[in-house]
Amino acid sequence: MASKHVFCPSCGFPKNPPDSVRCASCGAKIEELTRSRTRDEEYERRFQQEGVNMPWLFIALGVQTVLTAAIVFGLPQVITKLDFEGGNGMTMCIPVWFVGGMLVGMVSPGRTFVEPMLGSFLVAIPSTALLIQSQTVRTLPTFLYVILAAIGVLFTLVGAYVGERIQVGPSLKPTE
Repeated sequence: MASKHVFCPSCGFPKNPPDSVRCASCGAKIEELTRSRTRDEEYERRFQQEGVNMPWLFIALGVQTVLTAAIVFGLPQVITKLDFEGGNGMTMCIPVWFVGGMLVGMVSPGRTFVEPMLGSFLVAIPSTALLIQSQTVRTLPTFLYVILAAIGVLFTLVGAYVGERIQVGPSLKPTE
């Protein structure tokens, strides 16, 4: 006897086995999917994350570390005309962390917003300290480095959201 598949209202994946714990496409918990919700509840819950996933936190930390080390600190050593010391380096960290958040959001199962942001926060601490120490010509006050690091961490959150939207695709129109 064939079992009926569970339709995921979070991402629209139509072929989840009824005995699965999570959606095969987006990672949402199946037991939460079987409970009926109102349209407003489903809309509010669509992009909420259930909790911090430690493996994806370490993956996000690795992605942010590699991107920051390669682009902000390594690229100027290869291409000597680039100068990412001090304030220039902090300004360059913002798009790098955005891209890192977007990459993690695109490849992670389920909704992953917090992990890339925490990863970039953990990378921002030593990166900011190194960039403050490396400033020679274009110097900024320390509080501006902290503000730029905070902006970079927030841009990581935006990048993770964009990555999730790319992964999930356009939202399905609810049937009435």
